[in-house]
Amino acid sequence: MSSVVALVGLPGGGKSTVGRQLARRLGARFLDADAVLEERIGMPIRSYFEQHGEQPFRDLEEQVIDELTSPGLGPLILATGGGAVLREGNRKRLHERTTVIYLRSTPEELFKRLRHDTQRPLLQVADPLAKLRELHAQRHPLYEEVAHYRVDTGRPSVATLVNMILMQLDMAGLVPELTPANDAQAASPAPLPPPPVASND
Repeated sequence: MSSVVALVGLPGGGKSTVGRQLARRLGARFLDADAVLEERIGMPIRSYFEQHGEQPFRDLEEQVIDELTSPGLGPLILATGGGAVLREGNRKRLHERTTVIYLRSTPEELFKRLRHDTQRPLLQVADPLAKLRELHAQRHPLYEEVAHYRVDTGRPSVATLVNMILMQLDMAGLVPELTPANDAQAASPAPLPPPPVASND
């Protein structure tokens, strides 16, 4: 059984917020793939998008997903970027190496949460709701493809969502895999692998 739980879903679906609370409840480590990426590139993702475009970003994202799903990094709760599922390699690694939970949200729900957001590059458009509907149409089938479990975000509180996820993980027998064996293990998680050496290949 996997000792890594990966949360997938559209931007604003609560992956980071829910992930942090879930990790706290389990005593596991939490990592946000987008935060790791921003540390790696030395700037906000929005700035990187503006300077380099989406495809170079997706290349870096695929490297980071590969690293964060490598064996030996658990117990770990991993929040992925909303577009991580666009790459087949990411979908394969997430589905095979982790337990994937899809936080399902409707475009309308997300618009209510994100209408004042200025940090998500794909939503800096004239009609964010139309963009969210487009993203949902494109990505929802991919989230469904990669997911082992699904939780509808809807109106539940973060605590309720965490309880719903814990119930699914417990029924699957995964909670022992995600709970550190002792305090020393929790305090000293396995380090991340070093970043890959740049290549011109």
